[in-house]
Amino acid sequence: MSNLDEMVKKVRKLQLRAAIAKTNLRDLVEGLPNKWTEIEEVAEKAHAVYAELHSARRELAKMRTLR
Repeated sequence: MSNLDEMVKKVRKLQLRAAIAKTNLRDLVEGLPNKWTEIEEVAEKAHAVYAELHSARRELAKMRTLR
């Protein structure tokens, strides 16, 4: 498997993780104000996965242009 194929696979996995993080944020909002203590933890996880996805997408775009 080439590096490009591996990066595509990584981006797809990160997209799934990002979708789950987004769902967790929605669930948290629906549970407010009772779940207010979870805001920071859920938001940090979502932020981390979206940052990783953003970086991976940029790297994939760079790999595709160099190809």
